[in-house]
Amino acid sequence: MTETLDERFAAPYLLTVRPAAGADDLALVVENHPEGARGRIWRAPDAPGELLPFDVSTGAIVTPDGRWVVDLDDGGGSEVGTLVALSLDGSERVELTPGREPYVLRGIDISSDGSALVATVVDEEGFHVLVIPAAPWGEPRVVYSNPVEAWFGLGAADASLVSIDTTDHNPGIRRPLITVVDAATGETVAKLDDLPDGPVRAVRFSSVAGDDRLLLNTERSGFSRPAVWHVRTGERVDFDLPERAGEVIALDWHAASSHILALHVDGGIHRLIEIDEADGSVRTVLEGGSFAEPDVANLHPFYWTSYYAPSGVVRALRSSWDVPLHVTEVAADGAETTLIEPARVPAGQPLSSTLVTSADGTRVQLWSGRPAGREPLGTILEIHGGPMLVAVDHYNPSAQAWLDAGFAYASLNYRGSVTFGRAFREGFWNVGGDREIEDVAAAIAWLRGQGLADPSSTFITGASYGGHMTLLSVGRLPELFAGGFAHVAVADWSVTIDAMNPAVRTVWSSWVPPELVSRFSAISYLDDVTASVWINQGSIDTRTPVIGVQGYVDRLHARGGDVLLEIFEGGHEPTGLEGAVRDQRRMQELALRTLAGQRWDSADLAPSHEH
Repeated sequence: MTETLDERFAAPYLLTVRPAAGADDLALVVENHPEGARGRIWRAPDAPGELLPFDVSTGAIVTPDGRWVVDLDDGGGSEVGTLVALSLDGSERVELTPGREPYVLRGIDISSDGSALVATVVDEEGFHVLVIPAAPWGEPRVVYSNPVEAWFGLGAADASLVSIDTTDHNPGIRRPLITVVDAATGETVAKLDDLPDGPVRAVRFSSVAGDDRLLLNTERSGFSRPAVWHVRTGERVDFDLPERAGEVIALDWHAASSHILALHVDGGIHRLIEIDEADGSVRTVLEGGSFAEPDVANLHPFYWTSYYAPSGVVRALRSSWDVPLHVTEVAADGAETTLIEPARVPAGQPLSSTLVTSADGTRVQLWSGRPAGREPLGTILEIHGGPMLVAVDHYNPSAQAWLDAGFAYASLNYRGSVTFGRAFREGFWNVGGDREIEDVAAAIAWLRGQGLADPSSTFITGASYGGHMTLLSVGRLPELFAGGFAHVAVADWSVTIDAMNPAVRTVWSSWVPPELVSRFSAISYLDDVTASVWINQGSIDTRTPVIGVQGYVDRLHARGGDVLLEIFEGGHEPTGLEGAVRDQRRMQELALRTLAGQRWDSADLAPSHEH
C-alpha cells in the first residue's frame, strides 16, 4: 500500500492556468510539485517553459508584456501580505504598495492594454480597490473604499473604468451588485442590481478598445445566466436560455467575435458551451468531466477555468476524478488539439453522480465509488470547504488513494454549495448547521442502501468549512461515524471569528450571529462524541486559526475522548505533494487502527509533519 500511495503523489500535476490580458497568447501555468506550487510561462502553442526560479501561489498572474509575475508575498501561506512584482529570472522585485500595512487580497486583474493593475485589498479598515500603474510601475491610488465586503475589482480595456462586486447596500449578506467607478477619480459611474431577485457579479470588461460593455452573471430566475451591460448607456442584453435547466455561468468573453464561453451545470454535471451574442444561439463545445472549478473566497472567482485565446479559439481546461487537469484547444468545427497533457499518474477510477433526497425533499449531489475488485474496508465521506464552493468531477489524488487502499469514497455537495442555484447556495444561512447535517445524514443513508457506510468503519473528512462539518458531524451524528479527519477546521466559532483575518471576519459575523454560535460550534457537542478525531491545523492560518480548535481538543481529551491535534508549518491552503502524501498516509494509518480496534491517541506514529 505504501508504494502505491507514494506513486499516487509522485507526479507534479497542473493546478491552474492564468492567461495574461492583452493580445499576446501568454499565460502563467501553475503546477503542484513536491515542495509546493511552482510556475512556468506558457506561450502557446509551444510547450510551457522552464520552472520559474521562485515559488508562486495559485493566484499569481503574469503581466501582458511577459516581464513580470505579480503575486502576494504572505510569508508562506498566511494570506496576509503585500503585492510584489518579480522579474522572470527572479533578479528584480518591485513592492507594488509601498508603505501600506499588510493586507488580504480579494481580487487581482490587469487591463487588456497592460497599463494598470487593479487590486482588491482588505485590512482592518475595510475593503479597498487600488489602481496601480504598470509598465512602468507607479504609485497606487485608491478608487473605492468601504468597511463592507467588496470583491473582484476589474479594469476596463483601457483602465478608464473599474467594476467592483459590492454589498454595502445590504451589509453582511453576500448578494452583490456591481458598482463601476472612474479609475482616475473614484467617482461612481454606474450601478447595476437585480434585487430583490438576486445578485449580479461581474465577469470581465470587453477587451476591445473603446468598448465599455461588461459581461456579468445574474440570477433573476434563481439560477445563473449571462448578461452583457453597457456601463455608460445602461443598455443590457440578457441570455435567459429557458430551455436549459440548472445554471449557465459566463466564464469568458471574446467581444471581438461576439462569443461568450459559459459553463452549463445541471445536477452537478458540466457542459462547456458557447453563446453567440448576435442571435443567442448555443453550441456545445465539450461534455464529460469538468471545465471550471469555482473559488468564491480568494484572488480569482475560479481556481481554474476554461477561457478564450486572443484569437477567439476555446482553451478548454478539463479534468475528471481519474484524469488530472489538462488543456485542449477546441476549434469552431469541434476539432480538438491537446496543448498540455494530463500528468502521468497511476490509473484511477471515475466516480458516479447521484442525487440524494435530504430530509426536507431537497436533492443534493453525491459523488461515489468503490475500490475495484474487492469488498471495501470502510467508507470515506468528504465534505468540501467554503461553504460556497463545490466538488466537481476533477482529479483528486486523495480520493484515488482511498480507493487504492480499499475504501469506498464519496464526496457531498451539501446545502451551501455553488452551481445548484441561489436557494441551494443560501440554504445554510441562519439555520445553525441544520441543513448541512441533514444532507450528511441523507448521504450516509443512501450509501448504507448500497451496502456501504457501516458506522464501525465510516469516516468523515474535509478541510476548512469541511473541517468544521467534520467536527460538527461527529458531535451531532455520533451514531454514523467511527472517526473524523478535520483539516484547517473550526470547532469554536466564538473565538475563531475574532481571530480571523478581516477579509473573512465580516461575512462570518453575519452568517454565525451570536444567537447561533453555540448551535453552530462543534465544541457544544463534546459530550456526544464517540468517534476518534484527528485535527490537522496550519501554524500561520488566518482564516481558521489554531485557537479555533485548541479548546475543543483540550476538553475532549479531558473527557477521555480519542483526539489528536497536529500543527503543520503553513497556512490555510497549503500546496505540495510531500505534505499531501504525509497527510494521506496519516489518515490511512489512523483508519486502519480503528479497524483493528485501536485508539488514535495511543498510536506510535511518525513525528508531526511539515508542509
